Amino acid sequence: MAWQETGALDLFGISAEDGAAAAWALEQDGTRHRGAGAVNAALSAALGTRIPLRVYSLWGVRWLQDRAYQWVADNRHRMPGGSRTCTLD
Repeated sequence: MAWQETGALDLFGISAEDGAAAAWALEQDGTRHRGAGAVNAALSAALGTRIPLRVYSLWGVRWLQDRAYQWVADNRHRMPGGSRTCTLD
């Protein structure tokens, strides 16, 4: 669900500021993943294995992926294929 959809953030208890700052993934058990963690959670769900989340939890991997995610998030408006929702206000 796109965070821009009316009521999406309220439904999951995520602030507008947090929704605009990063991707979010919420598991059925209530576990929340933000940023690179959300990407790994989505990949885990798509592949049907928790391996991406396990790799993400390794020392150094989380730090590196979090930095890479933040760089992409900060520069998404400059990347090819960007849309109006990618602009930084």
